[in-house]
Amino acid sequence: MNIAHTVHKRLGIYLLALLSINACNNSTDDGVPAAGVSAADAGEQEAAGSAENGQIKARSVSQWEEMLRNTSGWIGADGVYAVALNGVETPGKAADTETLFWFSDSIIGEIEEDSLQDGWEMVHNSVGYMQGGEPDPSKIEFSWRKGEQGEAISMFEPRTPGTTEDEYYWLGDGFFNHATDSTIYIFAYKIRNVPGGVYPFEDVGVSLIALPKGSRPPFDDQRQMETPLFIKDSKGRGKVVFGISVMANTAGAGAPKPDGYIYVYGLRGPRKELLVARVPDKAFEDFSQWRYWDGTDWNTDVHSAAALTSRVSNEMSVSFMEDGRVIAAYQLDTNSPTVAIQVGRSPVGPFQPYKAVYETPEIYEDIDFYTYNAKAHPHLSKPGELLISYNVNSFDFIDDIHRHPHHLRPRFITVKY
Repeated sequence: MNIAHTVHKRLGIYLLALLSINACNNSTDDGVPAAGVSAADAGEQEAAGSAENGQIKARSVSQWEEMLRNTSGWIGADGVYAVALNGVETPGKAADTETLFWFSDSIIGEIEEDSLQDGWEMVHNSVGYMQGGEPDPSKIEFSWRKGEQGEAISMFEPRTPGTTEDEYYWLGDGFFNHATDSTIYIFAYKIRNVPGGVYPFEDVGVSLIALPKGSRPPFDDQRQMETPLFIKDSKGRGKVVFGISVMANTAGAGAPKPDGYIYVYGLRGPRKELLVARVPDKAFEDFSQWRYWDGTDWNTDVHSAAALTSRVSNEMSVSFMEDGRVIAAYQLDTNSPTVAIQVGRSPVGPFQPYKAVYETPEIYEDIDFYTYNAKAHPHLSKPGELLISYNVNSFDFIDDIHRHPHHLRPRFITVKY
């Protein structure tokens, strides 16, 4: 492989983890450990890999992991999100529909005798379609675009006005909107290369991708639009990015107490504060109708947004429980070994203290492995459970992708509560 091209790919695979790290400090001003500081270092109890906290039980589910273990074509990725193509997010309902997965950095190539073959490529995102609700390698198909010479190309590339040639997308969460003729919306973080910096890239905006009803790869009918959901610095409290989790509180989505709003969660600053906005489902693309929870009421000023909790991950989930409460799932501090859940009384909280339910064992398989960005997939879960994925990567990516060619793929656990 071309060395310069390899370095660019290597940087891409580190992107979200590095964006999550406060490079200067190991703690924030109020003493909350920042990304990269484990819960154990903070003096807090972590659950083991097969943790059981009271009636809460977490266990690995290898069937989902093996579904993503391929040796030809699409052979690995991170950044996994999913949506039911009938728009129903109720646990236990996936058998009735097809599921669209989207991934961020994805590897295209061949593995023979557990060895990655020359000529492999990396794209910034890809998709997969799964039939039914049970993990089965024969029921999922992966897609990415191809160039004129047959080279692999990212499924989604920035097309909004002002986009420069070196920008690309890291994908956030999305949802199926019954109120806009079954449009699927996906948040896309716009990334730009910045040569010469400590980290030669930066996120510069949040776009919104709209896939019309029935749209299929290569999604030639997609629409893209800029959003006001990226703020470089919110009055000294750090960067704000929305789109890390989306929850449709609608009858069509199967919400227990629908109010007709779409709740979009965001992240602020080095403390990883969780914020929330909402908008009527019919007005989703009208950003003048978006409102931000300020701790008391819904406010037009994004800078007034109140932190619901903190120490969450750059990718996470907030979904409904059967009794109408919500449950957040995330990787503590983005890239620690700890998967945590946190129950809230409503989409805006208040939230109970988090519970550490699982410690990822993959970090002990290689000195350079790390895990990050846990999130739940409610419609793929069973009632009373959460199916949670998390990503595995390596700080020595180029060497380890050859030594351990299957390591870059999501792992899955179920959490009974």
